[in-house]
Amino acid sequence: MMNPWTAGLEYAIDAWQRNILFLDVMRQRGNQYREHMAQQAPHVLEFKPTLVIDGRHLARPVNYALVAIVPPPGVTIDPERRPFVVFDPRAGHGPGIGGFKADSEIGVALRAGHPCYFVGFLPEPVPGQTIEDIMAAEALFLETVIARHPQAEGKPCVIGNCQAGWAVMMLAAVRPELFGPLILVGSPLSYWAGQPGGPGMRYSGGLLGGSWLTALLGDLGNGRFDGAWLVSNFENLNPANTLWTKKYNLWSKVDTEAERYLGFERWWGGHVTLNAEEIQFIVDELFVGNRLSTAEIVTRDGVHIDLRNVPSPILCFCSQGDDITPPAQALGWITDLYERDEDLIAHGQTIVYSVHDRIGHLGIFVSGGVARREHEEFASNIDLIDVLPPGLYEAVLTPRREDDANPDLIGGNWIARFERRRLDDIRRIVGGDPGEERLFAAARRVSEINLGLYRNFLQPFVRAFANEYTADLMQRLHPARLPYEAMSDDRLIARPLAALADQVREARAPASPDNPFVAIQEQMSQAIVTALDGWRDARDRYAEGVFRAVYDAPLVQALMGLRANDAPPRRRPGHEPEEIAFIRARIADLKARIGEGGLYEAFVRAMLYIGFGADGPDERDFAVLNQIRREQGGKRTLGEFKQTVREQFLMLLLDETGAIEALPGMVATEGERASEALALLRRVVGASGALTPVQQERLARVEQLFGGTVEPVKTRRAGEAVRARP
Repeated sequence: MMNPWTAGLEYAIDAWQRNILFLDVMRQRGNQYREHMAQQAPHVLEFKPTLVIDGRHLARPVNYALVAIVPPPGVTIDPERRPFVVFDPRAGHGPGIGGFKADSEIGVALRAGHPCYFVGFLPEPVPGQTIEDIMAAEALFLETVIARHPQAEGKPCVIGNCQAGWAVMMLAAVRPELFGPLILVGSPLSYWAGQPGGPGMRYSGGLLGGSWLTALLGDLGNGRFDGAWLVSNFENLNPANTLWTKKYNLWSKVDTEAERYLGFERWWGGHVTLNAEEIQFIVDELFVGNRLSTAEIVTRDGVHIDLRNVPSPILCFCSQGDDITPPAQALGWITDLYERDEDLIAHGQTIVYSVHDRIGHLGIFVSGGVARREHEEFASNIDLIDVLPPGLYEAVLTPRREDDANPDLIGGNWIARFERRRLDDIRRIVGGDPGEERLFAAARRVSEINLGLYRNFLQPFVRAFANEYTADLMQRLHPARLPYEAMSDDRLIARPLAALADQVREARAPASPDNPFVAIQEQMSQAIVTALDGWRDARDRYAEGVFRAVYDAPLVQALMGLRANDAPPRRRPGHEPEEIAFIRARIADLKARIGEGGLYEAFVRAMLYIGFGADGPDERDFAVLNQIRREQGGKRTLGEFKQTVREQFLMLLLDETGAIEALPGMVATEGERASEALALLRRVVGASGALTPVQQERLARVEQLFGGTVEPVKTRRAGEAVRARP
């Protein structure tokens, strides 16, 4: 056992040296911050970008830009693969987090052979730009990407990170023809959704009296809203990490942690601004108003933004460990829009979701482990996602094993399977009491009243006082910016640190791991984290209690104009007469054509019919289909295949018996080609391993209807799982 005096001296020297090195990292952070913010277009992309369109030169100028990502050495791009377009969030930080490092959304898409583009933005908005101006610019960006890749099979896959998720969904609802699959990563779309005792950000609008404070900050900023306020809101959610853990992790591992810390802080401290009109729209219509998920937002051209109009597959990736966008807010829009599973399918929507069990909000974008698992599987299976029939699916990823069937069809270290789910599965994730909406509806009305009072009685005085000088001063003195400004080579107190830190590195004497004071240090750190977490939990419980006490009061609800408890507090999208007429006509058309088609349509129909007997397809099924398509010369495009899949799927749903009994007539004149199609069908349905008993029965029936000979196929025993899943 180490002598206490020796251990104490060793630890004291180590701690003193770590203090110096820690302060030097803070100095480097300040220098990095100043250099980063001095750039005309600061970003944190690791990949080389080339400018395609500068949004400042458009007819309705915006501070957004489209860049093409130059593939790094050793990466080959397939011109026939659909491009990926990554939209980064403009939520207080600068752009680039989607391509922050090699293992990122852009990195895995490039390695999968896809051309990649990135939509970023400048730190300062163009005066007067609005959310709709940005939508128009982003539509032009996608039109340009499509025009640059005429050989690509499929429209671009669009990734929307965090706040960019709702932005691309709004655009997809009004310009659906521009989109292939959408991947929404940690994107909040239903802001009122959640469970009691969960993350408390959804209560903040009501506790602050609504969006009048947003208008005040925009006016004090002389027409600009400082994104540092949004960053502060994020940091307040986890005071233990903000006040202690992040800095302690650097201090305790200062010899190895500095590079990673500085790399992240370059993005985290790169604050940007928004026009006051932009943030007011976001808070009024999305955060407090929660109008996006119920089709209540109307453009200046009178178009309702209805997310049901998005025909492209939508993949929602969220995490149980995310306190900024919890799964309820990422998925609640689905049950906001649809009451029944049949409604979702009738609208032709394909929705896939994946819920990580523990990663935090930023980890969804920056974690290398998430990139190598979820993002890599999403990118490599994007064409399979694109052709999934309408409905709700969960993306289930299982580790690859040596005894997996057809290992040559597995693209990486994981197998992606898309299992069918029902809206009740989403309701279990979203949780909450439907009656809670009355509380948030009352808070929305309070926000509207307070905003009106502010604009009529206080705003003229604030605007008369505010000017460019006061706005700049308030921005520079913001608490989120001051730590970056305070420590740099421009500050006299920090100048000697570089030389002193070099001397410390030369004489570095870290304490040994078995030093008892190191153990005490860790115990004290954990005690501080526990105390701060306890304070956070108590604060959040108190805030939630106040919110419920105020807005659940019958008098408050009555004063806000809410009717009796049986009246819904907000509009739910329904079936409009025109829509009902369209669906009826579509059903009639499909039923009339059940007996039409040839061998190709029969093959697709039979494949789907057999597939109904399993949980859902995995990547091996689609890999086999692609092999068959290449073997036959690729006569049909992916888009044509997708359309056939959707039509045959709907026919089976409308009249499964009639659709299957029509198969003999569809293949009657095919002769030997029908037998060849049966062989291909067996190859497809057996790609992911043994068949379930239901699949075996359905395959046998199809073989009889095709006029073929029934061949024995390995059958999975009743109750036997496809794979052991976590």
